[in-house]
Amino acid sequence: MAHWLIAGASRGIGLEMARQLALRGETVTASLRDPSAHDRVAAALAPLAGRGRIVAFDTRDEAALHAAAAQIETPIDVLIANAGAYGPMRQSSTDMDFDGALDLLSTNTLGPLRVVQAFLPFMRRDDNPRIVLMSSRLGSMAVGGTFNVAYRASKAGLNRIAQCLAADLKPDGVTVIALHPGWVRTDMGGAAADLSVEDSAAGVISVCAGLTHADTGRFLDYRGQDLPW
Repeated sequence: MAHWLIAGASRGIGLEMARQLALRGETVTASLRDPSAHDRVAAALAPLAGRGRIVAFDTRDEAALHAAAAQIETPIDVLIANAGAYGPMRQSSTDMDFDGALDLLSTNTLGPLRVVQAFLPFMRRDDNPRIVLMSSRLGSMAVGGTFNVAYRASKAGLNRIAQCLAADLKPDGVTVIALHPGWVRTDMGGAAADLSVEDSAAGVISVCAGLTHADTGRFLDYRGQDLPW
């Protein structure tokens, strides 16, 4: 069975991926930022009977990330950088909460890169290492609209990081993609979203499991379909 690291597994899609992977018998390392989420993550990993691990870090905290990485003992097959946020309430091009936007960029854009850099040594030990940066269709330059400017910018930046990582890690055989999980009924997506958490998580897992090095540098959705950068 593969070893999956899910960064951001305390709720929503991340928690559901941890639950589904545990039911499949995969080895799962799940991260959380809020210690109060420990019990529900532990419940999701219960089918693994001790083969699941919970680590704690905020993706903005490099020291905490490296401390968590020091607890890993086995190669990581799939790293999913799922942790993210919506950002400040004021985030239009004419009315921006700049401090909130900067914090969002640290979380959504640089946070996944911090995760990758902290855990990359464990990926290089694997035969088919895959890194999945959880992005959004709203980060595509081909998608119109002017709402959620800070969020869009943070995901557009993450997409560029995915492209750079894919190129830099290609010689090492590490596959890197950006992935859009769909518009999902989570706390962030809202009740009007058209996709259940269960279906999104299942789709993401299926895409990740099927990745080969030929896929590196792609921007996919949860169905495995290509999206424009």
